[in-house]
Amino acid sequence: MKQFFSVSNVDNLSAIVKEALEQKKNPYALRNLGQNKMLGLVFLNPSLRTRLSTQKAAINLGMDVMVMNMDKDGWALETRDGVVMDGTTVEHIREAAAVMGEYCDILGIRSFPGLKDREEDYSEDLFNKFVTYCNKPVVSLESATRHPLQSLADLITIIEHTPSGRKPKVVLTWAPHVKALPQAVPNSFAEWMSRAKAEGLIDFTITHPDGYELDEVFTSGATITLNQEEALRNADFVYVKNWSSYKAYGKVLETGTEWMPDAKKLSVTNSAKVMHCLPVRRDLELASELLDGPNSLVIKEAGNRVWAAQVVLKRMLINMV
Repeated sequence: MKQFFSVSNVDNLSAIVKEALEQKKNPYALRNLGQNKMLGLVFLNPSLRTRLSTQKAAINLGMDVMVMNMDKDGWALETRDGVVMDGTTVEHIREAAAVMGEYCDILGIRSFPGLKDREEDYSEDLFNKFVTYCNKPVVSLESATRHPLQSLADLITIIEHTPSGRKPKVVLTWAPHVKALPQAVPNSFAEWMSRAKAEGLIDFTITHPDGYELDEVFTSGATITLNQEEALRNADFVYVKNWSSYKAYGKVLETGTEWMPDAKKLSVTNSAKVMHCLPVRRDLELASELLDGPNSLVIKEAGNRVWAAQVVLKRMLINMV
């Protein structure tokens, strides 16, 4: 594995989940694999789970880690080509990424979309230029359109909590929020779950209010409904997430709080396990009674971020041998 950006970088979902769960049982079995290897983590945006879980995964494999907060500690980056840099940018991404590649064996990059220009955000220009100029394997720590480490951890969690021989019904439901959020997590979750459905691992449904349709590139194969109650009926796993509109790009459309999942809404499920990528706004996106209840998987899900990162780093390191 030379790059980890989307589900297309994984050839078999069952195999990578099994591999991750094997590492979970014995985290330090491969601690010599990353000896004398450096992981660079580059953050243009805040992070808690992604930062800590990826560092822990690297340390489990024997790697050293350097963290760079570009939004606070680095020079202002210019990403456009053919411009005279006489404004506020100080360093071009061509040099910045290339230098990072000199220092690191693997790079992880995290950035968010601006949510103003859909074409610009969905071009993934920043991530693609890092890949081009650093000349080293690159892991997406979240980008404008995807969050693959989160989605892999989500799939690991679902498979881990599904009885053998069962094909669970997984539902992604939109939830309210006070501000416009990116589509990266729901895009990525939809992409991975649609692939899992195609491989016969799950059934998958998406539900959201009118106007919150995701890009069809990510939802192909999923059942999609505007009726939340219909979607939740007989669900085994409910994944709760807010996102802003894709069509009216970056906008928060008029919706009420009636889409927030609570115990009453989930009464039609198959005693569904509740998931959220975190951070979560309690009693706005998701009721506290569910977050604190026995069916909440949000902490276990966050814990599995380590094994998602570790299996990806392992595959990249093996490719270097």
